[in-house]
Amino acid sequence: MSVYRKKLVLNIILISFFVAGSMFLNGNSGEVKADTDEVYENIEIFTEVLRQIEKHYVEPQEPKELIYGAIRGMVRSLDAHSSFMTKEEHRELMMETRGSFSGVGIEITIKDNILTVVSPIEGTPAYEAGIKAGDKIIKIEDKSTQDMTMMDAVKNIRGPKGTKVKLTIMREGEEKPLEFSITRDVIPLRSVRHYLLVPEIGYVRISNFRSNTTDDLESSLDELEKDGKLKGLVLDLRNNPGGLLNQAVDVSDVFLESGVIVSTKGRNSSQNVEAMAHKNEKPRDYPIIVLVNSGSASAAEIVAGALQDNKKALILGTRTFGKGSVQTILPLSDGSGLRLTTARYYTPSGKSIQLSGITPDIELAFVPVNKDKEKVARRFMREEDLKRHMDKEEDEGKEQKENEAENQKDKKVKMLLEKDNQVRHALQLLKTWGIFSQIKTGS
Repeated sequence: MSVYRKKLVLNIILISFFVAGSMFLNGNSGEVKADTDEVYENIEIFTEVLRQIEKHYVEPQEPKELIYGAIRGMVRSLDAHSSFMTKEEHRELMMETRGSFSGVGIEITIKDNILTVVSPIEGTPAYEAGIKAGDKIIKIEDKSTQDMTMMDAVKNIRGPKGTKVKLTIMREGEEKPLEFSITRDVIPLRSVRHYLLVPEIGYVRISNFRSNTTDDLESSLDELEKDGKLKGLVLDLRNNPGGLLNQAVDVSDVFLESGVIVSTKGRNSSQNVEAMAHKNEKPRDYPIIVLVNSGSASAAEIVAGALQDNKKALILGTRTFGKGSVQTILPLSDGSGLRLTTARYYTPSGKSIQLSGITPDIELAFVPVNKDKEKVARRFMREEDLKRHMDKEEDEGKEQKENEAENQKDKKVKMLLEKDNQVRHALQLLKTWGIFSQIKTGS
């Protein structure tokens, strides 16, 4: 065996030590111990197979590709969220959490051995094309996704901005597969948007959890709270596929003054962590309603569970996705990476949401608007539409632009309330919250 092959075999032995070792715990110290004899016995079989392939397989094979394939198979046998990443794939993942990337904008998982959409990211090509949470992707272009790994699926779906990718979807309630031709674009990093639904009730939408989400949330709340009149908040986590665990903790901490936010428990004692809330300089005493649905997953479920169990918010919508596991990204020596499930997380009450998800306090399904009944506002011609219209003076023009920006916000809020029965219901609850809180009950 060449020196290069020996180095590769040594690397797989070291990786196997790590994976096999993570299965065993020392009861006293909590440190990981490897069953050395069993590891060596199985590594011997591995090297024997590698030698046979090199010697007898009909076509020559790159040893690195053989070993990478073996690692992928080993990690794939663990769970749907663990995966091995090449150097390029590892770099892309890091870029996704800290920078931008080009794709269609969906979070995917493997559910019941089928590539499944957790949620489309709001405002992305997939969202605009009509991809929905729960859609099963059976083909990417004309390639079947059966036995396709998560990383391979991501690699096939992503691509340069402006190029197209065809996804074939099976959707519940549809008799035949649906085909979507989606033009890839740069996926925006902005994860927080905010509006005033009415003068005293705010709306904040968090579409995913990235490295800047908490900062963006605090800026949005500062804007909504600046006149001191905010009396209620709708926090929209629907179709939020999750993201960074530390951001979920920090977002929860923005609203909580004390108590447990989330706890994690793993095979290794270092994974047993309890995150606590801290007293805020600016207490947020107004009532909060959190919107969730089956596309709310992972970090979104942590926030919903923390606010629900600490009696800080009412949860409205439908049961969430149910992803209650924590993945750790472990960089490897050659630049590749291992995304490994290392713990389960639990809500403050000690409940694991794995598979069961978060059950809303108020169950209310989303009812789409019947397009045939939508009212289309009649558009009359204005002075500004004339080809040779006279411009306003500079100051007046600036004021006009500011007014137009406000009008655009007002239109978005109006459209949101017209088309979204869950937001409307949340708004009505918050409007009456103050009234009911003043009612005295007899003893």
